[in-house]
Amino acid sequence: MHIAIVSTHDLSSDTPAIARELGRGHSVTVYTRTSSAIKGVRVERVPAGPAGELSDSDLLPYISDFSDGLKRCWRRDRPDVIHAHSWTGGLAAIAGSDGLGVPVTQTFHHDDVPSAPERRLERAIGRQARAVIAACAGEESELIRLGVPRRNIAVVPSGVDVERFRRQGPAAPRGERARMLHIGDSGAAMAIGALASVPGAELLVAGGDDATLARLRILAREKGVEDRVGLLGRVPHASMPKLIRSADVALALAPSAPTGMAALEAMACGVPVIVSATGAHLDAVVHGVTGFHVWRPAEVAARMRQLLGDRTLRTALGFAGVDRARSRYSLERVSQELIRVYENVCA
Repeated sequence: MHIAIVSTHDLSSDTPAIARELGRGHSVTVYTRTSSAIKGVRVERVPAGPAGELSDSDLLPYISDFSDGLKRCWRRDRPDVIHAHSWTGGLAAIAGSDGLGVPVTQTFHHDDVPSAPERRLERAIGRQARAVIAACAGEESELIRLGVPRRNIAVVPSGVDVERFRRQGPAAPRGERARMLHIGDSGAAMAIGALASVPGAELLVAGGDDATLARLRILAREKGVEDRVGLLGRVPHASMPKLIRSADVALALAPSAPTGMAALEAMACGVPVIVSATGAHLDAVVHGVTGFHVWRPAEVAARMRQLLGDRTLRTALGFAGVDRARSRYSLERVSQELIRVYENVCA
């Protein structure tokens, strides 16, 4: 099967890995505006608009150029199935495949709440695509409310590289303090606020630009925990396994969790997690088995103290997290589920 992956933006963290996994048994080509290379995957750059990453609104005037480029590519080398990412990629893929008879599958990546015009476009794309792939049950419900027919929705979660993110392996240096790691800057303020009620522990925050780090630094000072908070800024993805393995507890408290990737990577490393009860977290993290969901800020400190005070519980949750990540969210399994979706729309 020849699979065409279309993205007008930089690919999400797990997509290149999934593309490589799909490429083990199929022909995969990634069509993108950027010229970023993906090891082990054929990448074809389709120029449209100025170079570099653009917002959706800035990109919209160039969608027709991108779709025209896709059409030229696909007339030369017709794929069997197309997988478009984001609504801008979906617009381009549907227009570019017009008249070719190639089914289009669609994934919407919602890091933020879409605007009303974006929602209208997503509704139109969702009704034209042969299948819309949701990352979790919550997104499936959103798509149904949007008007996408239930029969056209397939739930396929994001995949985690369980060979890179694993319990065994080197860990980043640490001191004597119990260590908690918040992955991502969104939601980190809640973790810093809770730290005041967890004496003796340290909190590292991985992620955030200069402005965000400045705000978090001020908050830590106001809460009296500045000496126990480490603001790391952006951490290369390749360095995350070592960092995660150095922690006793991992946190992901973002108010939106479209993929739950931070929690999945921590679980794969055998670290128990405390996560916001939203989005893909509700699917990925089994409450009380691989970690804990929290609904209110007051619960965060209580769960921190519970986990740091009970090594046996941390170990049990850690082993359960590894088992769930490897059995349900491995790249191999996720790619197999995607292939079934592609085969169904081609049938």
